Amino acid sequence: MTSLTRGIHHIGLTVQYLERSAHFFTQVLGWQEVKRNPDYPAIYVTDGDILLTLWQVQTDAPTSFDRKTQVGLHHLALKVDSAEKLDEIFELLITEQLKVEFPPKPVCQGPEKHMMCYEPSGIRIEIFWPG
Repeated sequence: MTSLTRGIHHIGLTVQYLERSAHFFTQVLGWQEVKRNPDYPAIYVTDGDILLTLWQVQTDAPTSFDRKTQVGLHHLALKVDSAEKLDEIFELLITEQLKVEFPPKPVCQGPEKHMMCYEPSGIRIEIFWPG
């Protein structure tokens, strides 16, 4: 059967800290901000391939996602072009004092490598080098 869809147009993420989350993508990972929607509010960011829409949560007491007990986004995996880029991002995360679940390490026996971190609103992000 031929797929009726083709790729991802965008991924929408609800975030608690809109500006801090946008900073993570634009200033730490080097993405570009492409649009703002002050009425929601929302900020749209892209790496040139992926478009993320970051939507401000609409409550003062948001519930954090638990990947082990709730249905939803387990993590967002972003690809890098080299092991050196993976290490560079790790160092930036440390400099920015962002939570790192584990540092760059091989996936199974390699040569692939990955790391896991959290953007400021608590969304789990995997940075993946396919080897």
